[in-house]
Formats: sequence, structure tokens, C-alpha cells
Amino acid sequence: MIEPTLQAAEHRRSVQRPTDDLTAYDLFLQARVALYSVSREGAMRALELAERALERDPNYGSALAVTARCHSNIYGTGWTNDLEATRKEGIKVARRALRVAGDDPFIIGNAAYALAHFGEDIATTIALVDHCLQLNPNFAHCWHWSGQLRLWAGQYDLAIEHFETSMRLSPRDRRSGSYLMFGMGHFFARRTEKAAEMLRLSLQENSEWPPTLRFMASCLAHLGRLKEAQEMVKRLQAITPVVIPTAEHWRIRADREYFLHGLRLAVGDAPEDVESQ
Repeated sequence: MIEPTLQAAEHRRSVQRPTDDLTAYDLFLQARVALYSVSREGAMRALELAERALERDPNYGSALAVTARCHSNIYGTGWTNDLEATRKEGIKVARRALRVAGDDPFIIGNAAYALAHFGEDIATTIALVDHCLQLNPNFAHCWHWSGQLRLWAGQYDLAIEHFETSMRLSPRDRRSGSYLMFGMGHFFARRTEKAAEMLRLSLQENSEWPPTLRFMASCLAHLGRLKEAQEMVKRLQAITPVVIPTAEHWRIRADREYFLHGLRLAVGDAPEDVESQ
């Protein structure tokens, strides 16, 4: 098994540019754990901890990278009162992280992911992630980030391959995130039944992640299962004010509109010209 030692090795690489402040280092470690909890409480807790680390060491690259990802998660879920302010702050912090990253794939990869999510040039951010994989081809999380950027660029089957590589390298990780990514890939490839299957598996592990609920609502609406889609919308409304996002990080306009149209059908803001697949 690769996994028993992989996380520890990745963790050591994530602090190749260490801080001299042991308290800042401890705060970063706690923030990183909270970030991967994929919940509102986890996102807010991770941001608080990472910002406390930066108060002690403003140039701590790993803490900057986690902070950028926190802003990205909060922006993507709608857990903020000011989406644009969150976006601008996330971009600023991600660029600061890149300036101090050196050849640390953890810092580069997280910063590239955040910048891509916030709408920065997708080709540049993909090149950054590819560089990370050259630095460490066994970095499971980086294969996952690479898959996500490929999804946003419209390279859906390649994205699925990269998620499969990530799962193979880190088989003990929680599967909800990977199932969501598989679902997104199949959804945009118009394999809608397969997408619904993957999204359902993701929701079984994490029932309150807004992106999963949004995609499931859209997917079910396109399948003509409007009652089920409406249930997804009700669940969304209970946890976030943003039911229909801008979704601008999905760079292929026709696919973005396909996703948003399904959501509008689920909400009741579009004609019921559903596409059965």
C-alpha cells in the first residue's frame, strides 16, 4: 500500500519552506485538517487558523496556500455575505503564496487551484499544476487538483483519468470529493444517468456540500425527475443563500449553460424542456 506513508511524505513536502514560528506551524497543521473537512464549520475554522498563522508569519507559504483555498471554498459554496470581496481577497492571497512558493508543490498547487476557481487564466493555472506533478508525480492531491482544472477547461474524460490516478495513489481518502468530480465529468459529457449515480454516492458521504447538491439538482432535472430535483433545491436553501451560482469557473459556455439550465428547471425558473438521457 502506498497510502500509509504517502500522507506523511506529502505533509513533509508541504513545509519545505518552513516557518521559524512553531505556533504558526501548529496553526497551519490544524487549518489544513479543518480545510479537508468540507463543511461550513470546517471552512471557517480553517480560515481562522490559517489567518492566525499568518499574523505570526505573514510570509508563511503553506498558510497562505491554505488561506487561498479557504476563500475558494467559501466563495464556491456561497458561505459569504460578499462574494466579490471573497474572490478578490482569495486572488490576492494566492498570488502572495506563489511569490514565496519556490518549488513546493503543495503551495503551488493550492494557489493554482484557487486562482483557477476565481476565474484566472486556466491555461496558466494548468501549467502550474503540471509543474507540481513534475516535481512530485506521486502527489495524490495534486492529481485531484489537476482533474478539477481539467473539468473547468472542458477536458472531461482526461479529468476523470486524473481523479482515478489520485484515488489509486491515496485509496484511503474520503471518496465523497472524488465521486463528486466523477459525477461532474459524466454530467458534462452528457452521461447523465452515470452522473446521477456518482453524485448519489458523494451525497451518501457528505450530504451538505452545496456543489454536490447543485449538480444533483441539475442532473435530476435534465433526467425529467423534477420532484427529486426540487428536493435537492430545498436542501440547498437550508444551507446556503446561493442556489444558482454564476459558475463562471466552468470555461465552456455551452456546458455552463447546460448546468445552470438544469438548476433553473429545478428551482422553477425555466421552461420544462428537459432533456432525457
